[in-house]
Amino acid sequence: MEISEQPLTEPFLAAVAEAEKLIAAADFIHDEHDLAEGYDYLSGSIAAVLNLSRAHGTSHPYFVSSTGPYAKMGLDNPDTLYYHANVEPTAEYVVTGTRGSTVDLSFQVLKGDYTATDVPNGDDAFDDRRLRVDADGNYRLRFGPPKANPEPDYFVLGEGASMLAVREVYGNWNTERKGTIRIERTDTIGTAPVEPGVEQLRKRYRAAGRMLVQRIHTWFNFPKWFYLDLPVNTLTEPRLTPGGLSTQYSSVGHFELEPDQALVIAVPKSDAPYQGFQLGSRWYISLDYVNHQTSLNSAQAQVDPDGVIRMVVSARNPGIANWIETTGRRRGILQFRWQRVARPVTAAEGPTVTVVPVGEVAARLPYYESNRIDENGWRARIAERQRGFAERMLA
Repeated sequence: MEISEQPLTEPFLAAVAEAEKLIAAADFIHDEHDLAEGYDYLSGSIAAVLNLSRAHGTSHPYFVSSTGPYAKMGLDNPDTLYYHANVEPTAEYVVTGTRGSTVDLSFQVLKGDYTATDVPNGDDAFDDRRLRVDADGNYRLRFGPPKANPEPDYFVLGEGASMLAVREVYGNWNTERKGTIRIERTDTIGTAPVEPGVEQLRKRYRAAGRMLVQRIHTWFNFPKWFYLDLPVNTLTEPRLTPGGLSTQYSSVGHFELEPDQALVIAVPKSDAPYQGFQLGSRWYISLDYVNHQTSLNSAQAQVDPDGVIRMVVSARNPGIANWIETTGRRRGILQFRWQRVARPVTAAEGPTVTVVPVGEVAARLPYYESNRIDENGWRARIAERQRGFAERMLA
């Protein structure tokens, strides 16, 4: 048997070296901590693309985690489980599942892939309000090419459709439970896929390498497209989220704070089922949201008697329940999301931001006395996050 002289993994290893150079040359690295975070991001990205390249075939699709706590990308939402299956527009697929108790479950058909110059268009994006869910929480969808007389739960895969993405969003991490989901391709159910040969595995490593470099390039550029031209320490009015998510609004910005500065952010508690806020790093990934309170949604946050959620973003602990930890970062991303909306989110429902010295936080909070929390109370909040996360990931 003749074996190629080129090692099977050589293209992938070359891509890893290229990605490492991109990480090391990032213009927002200011210290060793920034660089270490970048290398950790690279490690998660390597693991992710190797896993995703194995699931890239469409003959026997299955759902795979798109991003998660140990392989982050794309400013992942701490409240969301992300998964997807690869599809092709000429085939037909059946998706069955049970609706869990989470606050939002949405589906999106994507055309193409994320690249360094663009984001994929959404062929269709909808939440479970468009599903027929029975009394036991079961639902059934079909996706495929256009047909003359489709059944009510049939969704067309448009030209170029390549992926079915699913997002399951939590409010209360400790009480809500995810559902189940399965995808089958109708013409291959009951058959087995062809086992990969050496050449197919060689192509898989090449594909993983391309995915890795593309992933790094894309998320370097994404903040530049949507965040970094905005004035620092501000947030935009709520707007439809780019990328075809028809049921999601967002408000975005970026922060730059000295160690003794804080952002006081006030936002009305929404009637939308999901309203969440988070910080992200300049690598465009979430901060540690398990062991630190770097995010809050409207089910977790303390709401003042006037119906407003007031949060303080700072490095130093201001001693309040709604402290959002920068975990020592001076610069980063700010992001609000409203999901499963029934109407547009107006400017009046958006956030206001004020930069203040940390020592003046108390004077800027009208209900400061009821916002205060001691060290034991804070540890209890973090323990609740850690437990809720652990149960969510094993559910």
